[in-house]
Amino acid sequence: MQAMCDRIRRARLTAGLSQSQLALETGVRRSAVTQWEREGGTFPSVQHLARVAIVTQVYFEWLATGRGPGRPEDGTDLPLAGSPPADPARCAQETEILSLWRRMPARKRQVARAIIEMLND
Repeated sequence: MQAMCDRIRRARLTAGLSQSQLALETGVRRSAVTQWEREGGTFPSVQHLARVAIVTQVYFEWLATGRGPGRPEDGTDLPLAGSPPADPARCAQETEILSLWRRMPARKRQVARAIIEMLND
């Protein structure tokens, strides 16, 4: 069975996130994520571990214990906490763009917004 540090790293890498991005999404410093991913390092709080599971789209039980599947078998995404219910009028491309947007650090979001506003003029 993988150690928790390995599961956290695997979840982060599979989600395509850097340590800095995961730290931003979970409300901690990058050094905390580094500690979580280091063998013999610290363990995240339950709240932070739950947030890691949500952000990386893995099951909490797998992340916490190593038991069960890591991700949904059917390829569907897990719901994001705090996200509004799916908008039936939203197309797949809008959903994908929103997912990418949520993974961006704040500075890149500002740049992306400026680009979108320029394209909209």
